[in-house]
Amino acid sequence: MDLENVLQDAVARGASDIHLCSGQGPWFRVQGDLFAFRSDAFQGSTRGRQHSSGLEKQHETSHRPHYADSSCWLMQALAPHMESNVNAHFLKGQEVDFSFTFPGVGRFRANVFKSLKGTGAVFRHIRKDIPNLVEINAPKVLPDLLKNAGLFLVTGPTGSGKSTTLAAALHHLNQITRQHIITLEDPIEFIHISQQCLVTQREVGQHSKSFFYALRAALREDPDVILVGELRDLETIRLALSAAETGHLVLASLHTRSAAASIDRIVDVFEGAEKAMVRTQLSESLIGVVSQTLYRPIQGQKQCAAFEVMVATPAIRHLIREGKTSQIHNAIQTGSAYGMQTMAQAMQAAPD
Repeated sequence: MDLENVLQDAVARGASDIHLCSGQGPWFRVQGDLFAFRSDAFQGSTRGRQHSSGLEKQHETSHRPHYADSSCWLMQALAPHMESNVNAHFLKGQEVDFSFTFPGVGRFRANVFKSLKGTGAVFRHIRKDIPNLVEINAPKVLPDLLKNAGLFLVTGPTGSGKSTTLAAALHHLNQITRQHIITLEDPIEFIHISQQCLVTQREVGQHSKSFFYALRAALREDPDVILVGELRDLETIRLALSAAETGHLVLASLHTRSAAASIDRIVDVFEGAEKAMVRTQLSESLIGVVSQTLYRPIQGQKQCAAFEVMVATPAIRHLIREGKTSQIHNAIQTGSAYGMQTMAQAMQAAPD
């Protein structure tokens, strides 16, 4: 196998993710479904039984051809794209994340790991061109929310498009404002070229020890906008709240499925004695929450993004401060005048 050819074929087929595992051929995720790749290049013994498209859906496959162990091949193919410290971590037995570009093919985020069968890797294809807010059908209230200082959260399950939404938001700011944007990512995905804004992109593990250290340093680097790739731990969340309180626009992602769950997740990270203070901080600094998912309006159609939107109105701030997150859904449901919508309302309003 040739890694460049595999990734090129995956991109041509519209795959979002590419799986390479020792002892197996490649698997591609296309429009949310996982397929085994079938090609003469990967399985001479099964020629003539291949799916006409070269892809075979997971549940339709009962027998797998035997593949030679690809651990050595995979590491040789990836070595030129891995920084020395990333490679060293992997050789110590740790899974690693990094990103790289194949000219003419595309940019990819990679996770490389060891498993029972040997070395494996999963690649996420990252669009070269950064989409704008209109292209991703972002909520119409989003540009107005980005005019404010404070904390703005994009949440959703893995693979729901959070990184794309955040990239589109930064692209919007980069085109129409004059600010210093600092991104803290693990790894760097979309590459932002400075336009109206100065954009500084830093990768956790490569350019800083952790999100916490990178965020602490960012506050001394004259930022206007700070993107935190993920709010992972207590100290990072604490510092992000402080940055939002001190006049910065802080954009961050969380793996939660609703706006109310996002509030609970942040508060629950803290010990009991701090929870009331954190609720107060959130009620004062939060701008809004966009929670998203991918779905198909009609079976067989292309996946679409649906967005739940919560805007930090006085009523929402009161519910957060009083710990009444169970009532947030109802407030969103009746808050269309402020640009709010529940996930159900978003799907109902989606075009056919």
